[in-house]
Order: sequence, then structure tokens, then C-alpha cells
Amino acid sequence: MEAHPLPGGLAVVTGASSGVGRAVALALSFCGVRVCAVGRDASRLAETVGLARAHSPAIGFEIDLSAEKNLRPLFEHLERETGVDILIHSAGIAHLGYMEMSMVEDFDRQYLTNVRAPYVLTQRLLPLLAARQGQVVFINSSAGVSAKRPNVGQYAATKHALKAVADSLRQEVNPKGIRVLSLYLGRTATPMQEALLAQEGKPYQPETLLQPEDVASVILSALRLPRTAEVTDIHLRPMRPAQQVER
Repeated sequence: MEAHPLPGGLAVVTGASSGVGRAVALALSFCGVRVCAVGRDASRLAETVGLARAHSPAIGFEIDLSAEKNLRPLFEHLERETGVDILIHSAGIAHLGYMEMSMVEDFDRQYLTNVRAPYVLTQRLLPLLAARQGQVVFINSSAGVSAKRPNVGQYAATKHALKAVADSLRQEVNPKGIRVLSLYLGRTATPMQEALLAQEGKPYQPETLLQPEDVASVILSALRLPRTAEVTDIHLRPMRPAQQVER
């Protein structure tokens, strides 16, 4: 049974400046996929694009996803394409805090980046995805399934919302041949995780966490599946029990 082909396809990857997004963008480029890498950090994004170009064509778009107008250059570029094969939503931000002390403005910023941006980007690219019977991957968090600890309410709420978007979208686009996958990650060795652990007063020990390259490997395996199958949800967590909490 033939697996779904990847070489020569076109992938849009958000959060590609570092962490999981970078690992996925590079893994796709190693497979011969053309990559549109989207990120906020210009220098890190340039590094990702440079590494990707050693294997396949790649282009970077420095974009703050919290403002829809910033997406215009990406859309204008993709309008020249006949379709999009893969859309990876890896961008995200997190603020921790107890409700009585948390700022609503932080909640708003998380919603704009974690929920509204992937919704709008997917909505705009649906015709291009349908043209190729493409695939959409939402990099979620274990906080998108359960929020059984304090100070994570805002972030978890946005990740629960992202799960709802993915689950409903799947039912809408499966008839068009589009597959939709959600990954729920535990703590992962990324710059965002390092910042969160610092905020919590905990040491950052990346060797005890999920590795971005492991996540990328799982995604590639799902993308390559024959079209007779669809993986809808994958839960990944570090092996060490003490670290088995949300991304």
C-alpha cells in the first residue's frame, strides 16, 4: 500500500523560528518538501530557512500572527501556488498566573495567537489545501485536554478552544480528502518551555523533556500514512513521570 508522497510538496509551518516548529520545518525540508517558514524572530527564522535550503527550496516570513493584517505577504505569496500540501500550526504563546492576579490583556494575546491565528490561516488556505487533498496539523498541548492544576487557566482555555477548532474542522474537510491531526504535547525542550520553567522557579533540564526532533518524527510518520487512514489525535509526553505535564 503506497504511502502519501511528501517530496515536491509545499508546506506552511508557523512557529518555525525555533523549537517544534523549526524541527518540523527542517524535517520536511530533509524529505524534499518546499517550506514556507513563518516566525516572529527574524534572526532565528533566517537560521531555519538557511538550514532548510540545504535540502529543498524554503522561504521565510517574519510575521506576528496576533494581527491578521500581518498575514497578507504570506497569502500573496501562496496565491501564486496551485495548492498547499501541508499546514503545520506550531506557533503559540503562554502566560501562567492565578485568575485573581492574571491580566485579561494576557488572555487576549494568547487567544489571538493560539486560537484566532490558526483559525484564520486555515480558513484562508482551505481552497489550496483542498486542491491537493492536503493535511493540517495542530500542535496542541496536554493542557488542551485537561487543566487540573492552578495558574494555567488562560493558556489551557485557548488550547481547549484549539482542540474544538480541529475536531470540528476534521468533520467538515474529510469529505474533501483533507486530513486533520492534533498533537497533545507534554513538556518539550523549547525556548518557551525554558521561559515557563523560569517563571515557575524550576530548573530547565532539556534532556529530561520531549525533544522537538521526536515530535517532528511522529508528525512525518502520520503525514506519510496511506490515504486509507487518518490519525486524528496523538498524545506525547516525556518518559520521566515528574515531567509529564503540559507543553
